[in-house]
Amino acid sequence: MKTMLVSLAAVSTLALGACQSPAADKVEDQAEAKAEVIDEQADAMPAGPAKEAMEKKADIVEEQGEEKANAMDDKGEIAPSETGIGDTQKK
Repeated sequence: MKTMLVSLAAVSTLALGACQSPAADKVEDQAEAKAEVIDEQADAMPAGPAKEAMEKKADIVEEQGEEKANAMDDKGEIAPSETGIGDTQKK
């Protein structure tokens, strides 16, 4: 499942890369790298609330990076914050 999500994120990044400025891409890439490190730390933890909290933190870091990149260079992409339905946001 994680491999599928990482692959999906990579494909999404490539598809959206043409829509953003290099600076916005860099911000988003840095957030994704940070989120991946957090996710790897969570993978090393035993199952339980602490692991789930780390996984949620990784999701939040990635979403915030997307939102920051979109704020820098909004070219019609709709970020989770703009729809209110991101994985870490209330519906």
